[in-house]
Amino acid sequence: MISQTALSRAVAALSLLSLLTFNLRVQAALTEQQKEVPLEVVSNDTSLAKIVLIAGSVSNKPGQHEYFSGGTMLMNCLKQTPGVFPVMVADGWPKNEAIFNNAKCVVFYMDGLDKLPFLDAARWAIVKKLAAQGTGLVILHQAVDCPEEKADEYKSWFGGVFQKDIGCRGHWDMKMEPQGTHAVLAGVSAFDTPKDGYLYNLHYADKATPVIGGMVPTSSRSSADAKTHANRAETIGWTYERPDGGRSFGFTGADLHKNWEIESQRRLVVNGILWSAKLEVPKTGAPVKIDADDLGKYMDRKSLPLAKPKVQ
Repeated sequence: MISQTALSRAVAALSLLSLLTFNLRVQAALTEQQKEVPLEVVSNDTSLAKIVLIAGSVSNKPGQHEYFSGGTMLMNCLKQTPGVFPVMVADGWPKNEAIFNNAKCVVFYMDGLDKLPFLDAARWAIVKKLAAQGTGLVILHQAVDCPEEKADEYKSWFGGVFQKDIGCRGHWDMKMEPQGTHAVLAGVSAFDTPKDGYLYNLHYADKATPVIGGMVPTSSRSSADAKTHANRAETIGWTYERPDGGRSFGFTGADLHKNWEIESQRRLVVNGILWSAKLEVPKTGAPVKIDADDLGKYMDRKSLPLAKPKVQ
């Protein structure tokens, strides 16, 4: 017979599972405000450069990994460049995969590793085809983290990939310093990113070009390889001109949503998207005006962690 204690524990476990499942289902649904954002809407004007922005599913705490709100902000910034038509996609992957047709650039802003939404064979093949066609590819924050067995191909698409053998990650205050005179740095000044989250010491493709980075805390150097590079400025953003003729841009910051209020961070990423799409980056940088309350809009519905039920 099952003891009363074992039965109580089983009931408690089932209750927790039900609560977690309900909580995830509620979080995944778009809020009423998010439903106001046009999703997967394309223009009939083929002269416009289509930029597909893919926002990952709900993740992390309020104010972090706000992929939908951050993606919407980038969409509104891109609209300020004449000839550009940004297309917003929610929940990690388009409902209509035809949205990729004739895209000049695809932006991935989402969780990585096993949470990447395109790891299955069919979706992986779509991204591979985009790369082969010379489509611009942009990767932001944790989307740079890919399972080991796919890492080499991932690196060939995006120019860099995080792997735990040498890579480091964490949160700290950082000063971003532009490196060189690349087009994506037009109008970008050094800027501070307090309490943001970053990934660094990646595996890079040959000819990947660092464009922005800075000093990291010694305590963040968690891998043996990273520890051999004490006092080295680390790359947080890079560009890559792929052998297939396409362009890629990566930036591993942008964990903390509040830091999108920094004009140079917005401009760096928008410049990177335009450059990857093979569009001209203005000499003074892309326009990236936002209103004071813009960053508070379209936030994900997130709950505090559920309390662990008491087992009698």
